[in-house]
Amino acid sequence: MEMADLQWTGAAVLILAGLAGLVLPVLPGAPLLFAGLLLAAWAENFQYVGTWTIVALGTMAGLSYLAEFAASALGARRYGASSRAVMGAAAGGLAGIFLGLPGILLGPFVGAVIGELSLQKSLHEAGKAGFGATLGMILGGAAKIALGIGMIGIYILVRFL
Repeated sequence: MEMADLQWTGAAVLILAGLAGLVLPVLPGAPLLFAGLLLAAWAENFQYVGTWTIVALGTMAGLSYLAEFAASALGARRYGASSRAVMGAAAGGLAGIFLGLPGILLGPFVGAVIGELSLQKSLHEAGKAGFGATLGMILGGAAKIALGIGMIGIYILVRFL
């Protein structure tokens, strides 16, 4: 098997894993996607996809993490959450990874609620903070998916047009 064939195979595997990672929190989706696109460009000796495109794709991969974390924190803040609730939402989201899809969806909510309750807030206020954290996490996930699809779109445009 030639080197280019190995590169294309590796690129395909990384891109597929990256796409899966955009929705599965266990896999680092955007970095895997970026690595796959970089390897695909390398397989063609960067003939079509050059430095500026690679920089743009890397920036988008970095922004996907920023969007995910910022959206969750901003969502919680928008609904009046304290700093402790925001930290609780982050901890709940991390713990939820180990509990499958229900844990991923409920983890930030439960963490934010516990964070608010630890400050002697009412259950109503805690619930609002949990709702905001969960809504922010969903919006952040949507932004992460949009950035990942945008990365593929940019690569395709630059490569084939």
